[in-house]
Amino acid sequence: MELGGGGERKRVVVIGGGVAGSLLAKSLQFHCDFTLIDQKEYFEIPWASLRAMVEPSFAERSVINHRDYLTNGQILTSGAINITDTETGRLTEFQQDNLKIRSAHSVLIVGGGPTGVELAGEIATDFPEKKITLVHTGSRLLEFIGEKAANKTLNWFKSRNVEVILEQSVRLDTISDSPGSKIYQTSEGERFEADCHFLCIGKGVVQHGSETVLKNSLDINGRLMVDENLRIIGRKNVFAVGDITNIREIKQGYLAQKQALVAAKNLKLLLAGGRESKMATYQAHSVLALVSLGRKQGLAQFPYTTCIGRLPGLIKSKDLFVGKTRKTLGLEDA
Repeated sequence: MELGGGGERKRVVVIGGGVAGSLLAKSLQFHCDFTLIDQKEYFEIPWASLRAMVEPSFAERSVINHRDYLTNGQILTSGAINITDTETGRLTEFQQDNLKIRSAHSVLIVGGGPTGVELAGEIATDFPEKKITLVHTGSRLLEFIGEKAANKTLNWFKSRNVEVILEQSVRLDTISDSPGSKIYQTSEGERFEADCHFLCIGKGVVQHGSETVLKNSLDINGRLMVDENLRIIGRKNVFAVGDITNIREIKQGYLAQKQALVAAKNLKLLLAGGRESKMATYQAHSVLALVSLGRKQGLAQFPYTTCIGRLPGLIKSKDLFVGKTRKTLGLEDA
């Protein structure tokens, strides 16, 4: 953010049009000389992408062109490697993934975090006849939540004949072909067949600031350190929200949106010449996790209880908050 003097219009640049960045951009577009910089021309609701792999038409609601919700200001698309930068290209990718799943008799999923678990749940629900194997390096699934919730998830998979292999990794550099399928090998030497695989391992923190003026604002994990107002430590006019921050809470979309609203409120205050002492503060939230398991069931971990089945499914799994997210961006549900 650059605060102009006199009658000069004030400038704000938002870098990244993800869950938090898109909402922040939507909130600020009429309050300043505004620019959004993103690697692609669209915003994708990330937790809905796995449903789109088994139902490609779902992506018509969850992949949103930035210009659909940003009617003011500039949108700059930066160059990026291995990223589909057009909306139509992303929809085509979902169709290709769906064909890959439909044509396979057996599917390997590498990674037992929320992405791998939710993808396995989607495939097991829509294609119960397929052999699904999930391999995870950790001692339990969904390590970001409690052990009780992880055990409930494991039992849910067992009841649907999904094979879960824990404390092992898959050597994707040693895949060999057999008639009609591929042979994979785990770190312990275990071999099994699958027609295709999906890599669902987190990429970690992308260190955007490691070679910039923000390099001294990174913690030991590569996350940007922010104060209670969501300003980067040592910077009066730079804010950070979302997964890149060092806020001690689980990294989930609804929390990133809460951060974006606090940052937007503070930016509007400063743009209007308000006092810093009046800025809103952000408080880290206690562990609340929702994981979808197909279209009708899910897992919910609340501060004092954990449940699995149709009740959590009613909260998240049917629509995956797509309609709510579109409404937040000022869009009608498609």
